Amino acid sequence: MKFIVSSGQLLRALQTVSGVIQSNHTLPILDHFLVVLEPNKLTITASDLETTMTTTLDVASESSATAAIPARMLLDTVKSFPEQPLTFTFNPSAHSLEVSSDFGKYAISYVDAAEYPKAPDVDATVTVELPAHVLGTAIAKTLFAAGNDDLRPVMSGVFFQLTPESLTFVATDAHKLVRYRRSDFAAPQTAEFIMPKKPLNLLKATLGSNDDLVEIRYTEQNAQFTYDGVTLICRLIDGKYPNFEGVIPKNNPNRMTVDRGAFTGSVKRVSLFANKTTHQIRLKMAGNELFISAEDPDFANKAHERLTCSYEGSDLEIGFNSRFIVEMLGNLDSSSVAWEFSAPNRAGLLFPDRPSEDGEDLLMLVMPVMLNA
Repeated sequence: MKFIVSSGQLLRALQTVSGVIQSNHTLPILDHFLVVLEPNKLTITASDLETTMTTTLDVASESSATAAIPARMLLDTVKSFPEQPLTFTFNPSAHSLEVSSDFGKYAISYVDAAEYPKAPDVDATVTVELPAHVLGTAIAKTLFAAGNDDLRPVMSGVFFQLTPESLTFVATDAHKLVRYRRSDFAAPQTAEFIMPKKPLNLLKATLGSNDDLVEIRYTEQNAQFTYDGVTLICRLIDGKYPNFEGVIPKNNPNRMTVDRGAFTGSVKRVSLFANKTTHQIRLKMAGNELFISAEDPDFANKAHERLTCSYEGSDLEIGFNSRFIVEMLGNLDSSSVAWEFSAPNRAGLLFPDRPSEDGEDLLMLVMPVMLNA
C-alpha cells in the first residue's frame, strides 16, 4: 500500500487543513491528520470536534489505506524537503508509514484511523453558491468587528442572513458594528445562522481571490463550505442574533466626506496624546473643516490637527474611541470615506465614498464616547 506525490503539493494540502488543529484539546487523536488513500486519490482531514476540514489531492497509487498520522511530525517532515517526488508506504503490521525521498528513508508511527471522530453529515436541501472572492471579502470586512465576550457568544461570530433578495453579513461587539451586503447574489430561501471565528479565519486564509464558486450548505447545527478541493464543516453558534438594524440611526442630517489616508494618519498621530484608558479623540466639524483633538490631563499631553473636508449639516462635536476608528478605516479601501451623524450621543456611520464593486453595500457603525467638558 503506497502512493507517490509531489512534496510541494502535499505540503500545500497539509498546511491548508493544519490550522484546525489546537494544542489545548483533551483527545490525543486530534493531534493527528486522518489520511485516507484510494486509487489515485488522497484525502487529508483535520478536526477539533467543532470544526472539520478536509482536502483532496491526486496521487499516483493503485491501493487503499487509512491511518491517523501525527500532524506535527508529518508536516515538519514534508516541509523539510525541497520540491521532489515522495513515496509513502504503509506498513499495517508495524503501524508505520515509511517515507522515501531522494535523500533517504524515514518512518513515522501512526495509530488506528477508527479512533478518529467522524464529521457531521450536513444533509441540507438548500444550497447557496457565490464566488470565492465575494465570500472572502465579506469575511474580511466583518470578522474584525466580532466580539470576544464569552458571556455573549452570539456576538463572537459573524451573522449570515441569506434571503432571496440579498446576502447580508454582520458582526458587532456592541461598540462597533459592520454590515456587509451583496444585492447581486441571493439564496433560494431565507436562512440565518451565526458562524464562529475560527472557521471564518480558516476560510479567509484558504479561499482564493478568484471567481471559483463556493457551495454553502447549512442545517440548524452545522454549516458546510466546499471549494477548490476543500470541504470545511463547522458547528454553528446557537442563539438569536441581536436586532442590528434597530441600532443603525436612520435619520442622519450631518454628512462629512474626507480623504481616508489623511484622516487615518491624523487620527493615529493625535491618538498618541489621548488618555491611555479611554483612547478618546474629538471630532469637530464646522464649515469645510474637520478638527481632530485629544488630551490626557493626567500627563498634560494634548494634540490638535485640522483637515479639509466636505461637510453638510450643522456644526457638531463628537467623541470616539480612536482604536475603533483606526481599525474600521484600515478595513476600508476607498480613497475617501463618508461619515453620517445625527447627534453627539448617537452612533456615527462610516461608509466607503463609493463601493468597490457593483452590488456591494458596506456600512460601519461606531458608538460615541461621552466628551469631557
